[in-house]
Amino acid sequence: MPERMLFNAFHMFAVSHHAQGLWAEPDSRQLGYTDPAMWLDLARTLERGRFDTLFFADVLAPYDTYRGSRDAAVREGMQFPTGDPSVLIPLLAYHTEHLGYTFTQNILQEHPYPFARKVSTLDHLTGGRVAWNIVTSFLPGAGRNLGYGGLPGHEERYGRAEDFTQAALKLWLHSWEDGAVLRDRARREFADPAKVHAIVHNGPCYQLDGPHLSEPSPQRVPVLFNAGVSPTGRAFAGRYAECLFINSQDPAEAAPIVADVRRAAAAAGRNPAYIKVFVPQSYLLAGTEAEARRRHTELLERQTVEGNLARASVFAGHDFGLDAPDALVGDLRRREVSEPVRKLLATTTRDDWTLGELILSRTNKRVVGTPEQIVENIARWRDAGVDGINLEYVISPTSFTEFVDHVVPLLQARGLMQREYRPGTLREKLFPGGGPRPPRDHPAWELRPRCGPASGR
Repeated sequence: MPERMLFNAFHMFAVSHHAQGLWAEPDSRQLGYTDPAMWLDLARTLERGRFDTLFFADVLAPYDTYRGSRDAAVREGMQFPTGDPSVLIPLLAYHTEHLGYTFTQNILQEHPYPFARKVSTLDHLTGGRVAWNIVTSFLPGAGRNLGYGGLPGHEERYGRAEDFTQAALKLWLHSWEDGAVLRDRARREFADPAKVHAIVHNGPCYQLDGPHLSEPSPQRVPVLFNAGVSPTGRAFAGRYAECLFINSQDPAEAAPIVADVRRAAAAAGRNPAYIKVFVPQSYLLAGTEAEARRRHTELLERQTVEGNLARASVFAGHDFGLDAPDALVGDLRRREVSEPVRKLLATTTRDDWTLGELILSRTNKRVVGTPEQIVENIARWRDAGVDGINLEYVISPTSFTEFVDHVVPLLQARGLMQREYRPGTLREKLFPGGGPRPPRDHPAWELRPRCGPASGR
């Protein structure tokens, strides 16, 4: 039986994350993003489908590259406004038994000392089902909002991430010894002061001396996700990540990235098998391929061009509003255009498309077909060495409900998706045979922090 794939539902605490404009469809519940009932129903659906986690993306600034303004993001509810996804997690965990919860928080937005307490609290309240997606942010607006005057440079952000992660790991793993918590009613002693240590961390960006404010949680350390794909990001992931999110759309393209990350893990003294690699995928299904393609075409026609241009502008680092959305691709080929536009034009042979239509087609890549065809797509990812899928919705919750009802049974029959959850924490579910804490070859165990007096000052 082949090793199963892992599945996250990729969402955001916002009106719209993907497929701009489709929040207005009659079967969408995305306008109810502030309604707990919407999220509870989604979590229950995902648990029924044996998903591994509900994965929350997050941003700390509106998208404002397009035409130098945030107006498009505000008008279309495109990843704005947003709520704090970590606040949702205890509620959803209380009403589910096995589903894990991954939340994104960038290393600029909070000092590692209170952040470590927040994560330990979440791990306690979920019974050990929480994961942290470590990001360094990519939005200049986030850097301005957080008091940095803009986004620090790439290398500086990863330097901060290194320091932040090390400080948090020291608190989670090295402040409270095993056996420190007594809960002795007879002696009225909760914890042994001799086994609770201050953690003195004097890094280049962060300083603290602890001790950790929370007693050890079920996992001690949340499952560590990371989304870095640059050389620096891959090296960071090789040292710390247990799950890596790469933005590949083709199995052949993903294979060398997966191999490179596993080499980075081996270079850090880790077992490469203890990094699970995920790719984003969006599926649109129907009973026949023709019906699925008709549905895809109709939904594309109902999406908003401006919202997709605004989103694409951020990720390309180029304002696609500098050219008219209705400019024909053929006309643009004959003009002097910017490098990002030239690269975009090279992705199609269609001269009769407009710039807006081209953006729509490129920012809404979906696997379109029958449930059986979608299963074959997932099997190809598995054969390329990828471990899991971050499932993007087209319409929420429709995309997840259809996947659970029509694709999951076929995946389970092929051994590509779990039929039942394993017992234990999220880490034990993702890495069977291991314990609730990171394995002993993880660098977290070798940080060797300088501990202050166990009994305090």
